[in-house]
Amino acid sequence: MAFSLPELWGQMGMVAKGVAIILVLFSVYSVGIGAERMLAFNKAKNQSRDLLKYIAALWQEGKIEDSLKLSADKRFKNSHLAKVLVAGLTELQFQTGSGSNYGDKVESAKRAIERATIQGVQEFKRGLSGLATIGSTGPFVGLFGTVFGIINAFQGMAASNSGGIGAVAAGIAEALVTTGFGIVVAVVAVWFFNYLLNRVDVFTGEMANASSELIDHYIKLKLKG
Repeated sequence: MAFSLPELWGQMGMVAKGVAIILVLFSVYSVGIGAERMLAFNKAKNQSRDLLKYIAALWQEGKIEDSLKLSADKRFKNSHLAKVLVAGLTELQFQTGSGSNYGDKVESAKRAIERATIQGVQEFKRGLSGLATIGSTGPFVGLFGTVFGIINAFQGMAASNSGGIGAVAAGIAEALVTTGFGIVVAVVAVWFFNYLLNRVDVFTGEMANASSELIDHYIKLKLKG
């Protein structure tokens, strides 16, 4: 006997319905965070790509102040590379104004870049811990609803004094819905988590490369001078 979703919902006990509602909330959170992070990552990628087109020539000419102004422009406010470059260039400019020696300037700039990189990575990872939690616990939440559903099915069989698998088949089918739903929710959350975490790793490498190039250009300028 086939059941439609409304019929299955009507046959579920209170615990199973509560579990289903929780899983719906989990799925909404997963899709919402996944979509929001993917949009943010695409903005960061596009803005960083545009920034590099303009700033490469300024670096070659040794225009530190112009590079800082460009990196701080609102057109690149979502760029992960702009954030680390602003931190490094600002520190270099400050140390130059304070009369620090060459070695202190470079080390201060590196520390500023490291702090900006850590902050940038933390921002990129916002919401990912929730996806990991949903991915690991979703099937168990669904199984929790299934266990209570099966218990209710057997209790109904005992109350009606009927035997055989046919007496509990419908109840077990209803109960297993929450397990299936939990697995689907977990798969979606894990897919988003792994994809977004890989993007974060790529951005982290890009920030490290950009900061290294900035320091290298600064060193070359000093050697030429």
